[in-house]
Amino acid sequence: MGEPNENNEIVFLLADDHSIVRQGMAILIDEVVPNSKIYQTSSSQQIVEMIKANGVEIAVIDAHFPDGNSLHIVPLMKMANPDIKILVFTGLEEELHVLKFIKAGASGYVSKLSEEAEIRQAISDIVQKGEYFSPLSRNLMLQLVQNPDLINPLSRLTKRELQIAEMYAEGHGNLEIANSLDIKQNTVSTIKKNIFDKLKIENLVELIDLINTHHKI
Repeated sequence: MGEPNENNEIVFLLADDHSIVRQGMAILIDEVVPNSKIYQTSSSQQIVEMIKANGVEIAVIDAHFPDGNSLHIVPLMKMANPDIKILVFTGLEEELHVLKFIKAGASGYVSKLSEEAEIRQAISDIVQKGEYFSPLSRNLMLQLVQNPDLINPLSRLTKRELQIAEMYAEGHGNLEIANSLDIKQNTVSTIKKNIFDKLKIENLVELIDLINTHHKI
């Protein structure tokens, strides 16, 4: 950890690859938490080191950086400082992504599309209560108790569909998959459509992201 914090300042880290987002959040934090010290980074690679070096108590991080999603970083942040509070501030759809970040160790989740009042509330709650979750997030957490599969959309797929989804994620094409599994190419195309429909996605980029997020952690 960094030097002891003698001024009772609350040490924040803002991690987002867009400087305008960091600047806007810094202004809100200054207003909501006057006794704050704010560090910033545009690189997901620097997050853990900055937490260790500066005694960061609250981190506000984007869910996605140019080099990939930040889900795998959250547990590393908790290892660097077990008491750290992590607020995910993102453009990713809350309903689809919040549960996996909670599972990883996030203390809150707020959309970049939120009204300013909600973002202020999120900052305040993280400081005062150590967490912030919207009514939607809390409802999803309650549903998760009754349906543990909710956290992983890949659980909607059959074993064969998941097998083919993994092959797409590894870069294989329809013909290659058909030959490998000894099935017809149009069968592969039909299964691909079923996969996209079940996961509510539209392209292979989204499929690869889901596979990397939920199946390879």
